[in-house]
Amino acid sequence: MEHSPMEPSAGGFGSGALVIASGNRGKVREFGQLLAGLDLEVRPQPPGLEVEETGSTFAENARLKAIAVARATGCWALADDSGLSVDALGGAPGVHSARYADSDGARIARLLAELKAAESEPGRQARFTAALAVADPSGAVRLEVEGHCPGLILEAPRGDGGFGYDPVFYVPEAGQTFAEMDSATKSLLGHRGRAFAALEPGLRELLNSPKSRPKSRPESRPER
Repeated sequence: MEHSPMEPSAGGFGSGALVIASGNRGKVREFGQLLAGLDLEVRPQPPGLEVEETGSTFAENARLKAIAVARATGCWALADDSGLSVDALGGAPGVHSARYADSDGARIARLLAELKAAESEPGRQARFTAALAVADPSGAVRLEVEGHCPGLILEAPRGDGGFGYDPVFYVPEAGQTFAEMDSATKSLLGHRGRAFAALEPGLRELLNSPKSRPKSRPESRPER
């Protein structure tokens, strides 16, 4: 499905617009909170725009999504690919985390069932990984980072917040699951927050760089 580019103000960060390359409302909301301190208009990607995630790593998928959404919208785009890797499952669900089942509840149920079947394997150690990529309106990737959060998979969900696998992902450092954390704690300790902390200096540099802003037009002077 083709999408007409959005109308950025001459393109670039001069428009103050950054499209979050995701149709996941939870992710868009979380990024909105992380980006709140920057002078940016955060927009969700256009409805119906889907990017096939064919990469074999989180970083490859983040890059694919950032490039596709930037080109489709004519705006800067921030893409994230993230997922859960469980040691006892050989790193699964990994890059297939979002496609493990049809709903959050079904994904958690499948994860717990597979862990139970693999109970001969030691421990329930796991980690969340977030890969972020920022592409300019031409589709050139300008920034790439990764963030990680180690934890454990619980035997049953705890907490009502978050999304995805959050209710069963326990972070010993906080003594809580992601679903039990407030947004400030999750932003500080979570994989996405840690990735964003690594991304923010480069993002600020791009915001302040004249090269990433549109060229100003010369003022017209009245004829004498």
